[in-house]
Amino acid sequence: MKVNQHVVQCLALAGLLAATGAASAQSKGQWAVAVGVNQINPKVESEAISAPALPNTLADVGKDTQPVVVLNYGLTDNITGEFAIGTPYKHKIYGAGSIQGSGQLGTVEAMPPTALLQYRFFEPTSMIRPYVGFGITYAYFQKETGSYRLTALSNPGPNPTTFSIDNKWTVSGQIGVAVNIGERFFVNAAFVKTRLRTDVHYSTGQSQHMRLDPNSTMLSVGYKF
Repeated sequence: MKVNQHVVQCLALAGLLAATGAASAQSKGQWAVAVGVNQINPKVESEAISAPALPNTLADVGKDTQPVVVLNYGLTDNITGEFAIGTPYKHKIYGAGSIQGSGQLGTVEAMPPTALLQYRFFEPTSMIRPYVGFGITYAYFQKETGSYRLTALSNPGPNPTTFSIDNKWTVSGQIGVAVNIGERFFVNAAFVKTRLRTDVHYSTGQSQHMRLDPNSTMLSVGYKF
């Protein structure tokens, strides 16, 4: 899914529509709710799996796109609080390094609810309001499932290899822009960078440290009330 291209197209359309009507941006004491899609794309740098294993046995993690709900509240005319949550993201795990090309090693579902404090530029009546944000994310992992390839590489025997990933509190930074369409509706596009390092624990007794540091790209449509 080409989220970035859709962001550009929708923002251009929003600008044309907003030009024909009065702009009403979020102000102090006002709530807003938005629904849309969010793509999480991990930027992986993994360490090697602990011994016994082939030297430089690394891993990579694929991206996923899911629906998202965003709740926002105006603390002042320029400062807002935001909370975002969506359905679980299902990421595929692949071999890398010395096991590059070995195929899919497993899957994991991730839930990353995020709370942000934002500063919105310009006046509340502005049609277009860029913003920056900073906040906390809880990376929760569930349904870790290994494939037969993982078992073949780590534990060739009757028992399949399983694994678990540590949940982590971490921090996220955000940049975005809201474009108003009339008095109540708006289109929002945002990019979030999260600092995320965690550890993987295998049933074979091995472990692996991973730097995931995902990029998130979100496009949503919202309503102010």
